[in-house]
Amino acid sequence: MISETTGDVEIETLRLQMRRFVYADAPFFVRLLNDPDGIRYIGDRDVHNEEQACAYMSTSHTAQYEKMGFGLYLVQLKEDAMPSDMCGLSQRDRLDDVDIGFAFLPKFRGK
Repeated sequence: MISETTGDVEIETLRLQMRRFVYADAPFFVRLLNDPDGIRYIGDRDVHNEEQACAYMSTSHTAQYEKMGFGLYLVQLKEDAMPSDMCGLSQRDRLDDVDIGFAFLPKFRGK
């Protein structure tokens, strides 16, 4: 189950931290999934408000975390915990092997 408030950092670099999504990330998740480039390259997930974001996180992210022990993680800047993107490993139904997935908000691309 996804936590209501904060997730524990699981991976850390000099600049970034990665953690599982929590329901409090819903506003960020809505922005990320509605970025025009995200829709263009990844597809429209029909997530347009925070309620839909929480439902989507529950069915997609929680299932991956529970079934595989990994999934897509929120990536945040270490200095201020500002969410910047998501990335991680994902087992997609249409693929035989685990896939690398990522999505960046425009202001964090190319860094």
